[in-house]
Amino acid sequence: MVFSRLPLRERHALVTGAARGIGAAIARGLAADGALVTLLGRQVEPLQALAAELAGAVQCVVADVGEPAQVQAAFEKARERFGGVDILVNNAGQAESAPFMKTSLELWQRMLQVNLTGSFLCTQAALPHMLEAGWGRIVNIASTAGIKGYAYVPAYVASKHGLVGLTRSLALEVARKGITVNAVCPGYTETALLQDSVDNIVAKTGRSREEAMAQLVAGNPQGRIVRPAEVADAVRWLCGDCASAITGQAIAVCGGETA
Repeated sequence: MVFSRLPLRERHALVTGAARGIGAAIARGLAADGALVTLLGRQVEPLQALAAELAGAVQCVVADVGEPAQVQAAFEKARERFGGVDILVNNAGQAESAPFMKTSLELWQRMLQVNLTGSFLCTQAALPHMLEAGWGRIVNIASTAGIKGYAYVPAYVASKHGLVGLTRSLALEVARKGITVNAVCPGYTETALLQDSVDNIVAKTGRSREEAMAQLVAGNPQGRIVRPAEVADAVRWLCGDCASAITGQAIAVCGGETA
């Protein structure tokens, strides 16, 4: 994928769940494209470590995206330095597994709170500025679990399907406002969440880590795990002017798993 020189120069981009994995890769890509980047996460130390690594204007904001008051305070702080948010990447998320009949109400609500309500709250906080400016980009990091089903993760799948539904609905509302809303849906990606999945398979099946990883790789037609930078490249493209006609889409980055 080819990018022009600093295509996002002076655009304020806020990335949730930015400290590591896919979020960190997205933050690196947006900073490289000239954006003013706000890194949002629940722990300040890893955010500061990433900020020290990035070139350009970067700031850190601590908040739990599932808590309305914290979200409002975080966006107010983000605006103080860089102005309104032009680009919102809703990346913060969690994944927990359990068979349906062993899925507790607490687990169910936790998945919805972080994966769906968090994106809802952050989008409501960012959207007024985009509407006023007549330009904006919202990218929701969903999952292939947002466009297909997986056994033993009903709460996670429901939350990600909900996020894709939110994406499509809002995209239609703001289609004539200069704002695009899209979802990027990674398959298994080299992140801490992947390691958690491997640990879960090992614990529940007694397989080795190598066998557990092979099971996950087998679902990818390319026979490999997706890299965070590949997900970030899709986000960077959607944030640029070259993707201004792309909205309401759920774009799978998964080596053909959903084909």
